Amino acid sequence: MTSWDLLIAALAAVGAGAINALAGGGTLISFPVLVAVGVPPVAANITNAVALCPGYFGATLAQLPNLKGQRAQLLLLVPVAVLGGLAGGMILVRTGERTFTALVPWMILAASLLLAVQEPVKKFVVKRLSNPEHKHHTMALSALPIAAAAIYGGFFSAGMSVLLLAVLGLTLDDSLTRLNALKQVLAFSVNIAAAVFFLFSDQVVWIAAAVMAVGALVGGALGGKLAGKLPPAVLRWVVVVAGIAIAIAYWVKSAR
Repeated sequence: MTSWDLLIAALAAVGAGAINALAGGGTLISFPVLVAVGVPPVAANITNAVALCPGYFGATLAQLPNLKGQRAQLLLLVPVAVLGGLAGGMILVRTGERTFTALVPWMILAASLLLAVQEPVKKFVVKRLSNPEHKHHTMALSALPIAAAAIYGGFFSAGMSVLLLAVLGLTLDDSLTRLNALKQVLAFSVNIAAAVFFLFSDQVVWIAAAVMAVGALVGGALGGKLAGKLPPAVLRWVVVVAGIAIAIAYWVKSAR
């Protein structure tokens, strides 16, 4: 990678970090940029996952006060998330470049649609939790769908948080604030498990991962300062439209 490529990757990571802090969906920016500067899609996805780990860690630390009293949920679901993240990472590493390249536009489109329904999912969770007729404590039922979401997240992380929150809202009885904190820990567990596995895959572009990790941290701090000044809904839809446009561009390119 040239110095210009690294600068572009770093700027993309700053944008991804800020977007993740404000609205989510930063991977939809940083991953395509890595591919655009010449990193093969599988290696780009792996490098992106490793580079954005610090951002997940910072977001998890911010949620620690809301995790009090959730020891049982954490003991059950964190191992599930870790195993799912490892499984997704293994599947990714064993996926051929040609197959993964064909899947890229579909995954970007799916992630864009998941981001688009993020707010409706939150509203649905709130409505469900506020309805006493649908209260049921079924923590064990969370494990299987959480595992499925974790496998998806280990393979391609964009949109995973929406899936996790939807599953938790449907299977656990708690406030949205506490469920969101649990979701953040699970997302971090998936990401870190996959990233640790990726460290031994020989497909991490380390120089890019390093500059992007710094960029993501800067972007996350910038996003924190901009919170309340920029409407997250507007930013979210900008990312959704950009994601759909990127998916279409992939299809057009592959059709030529």
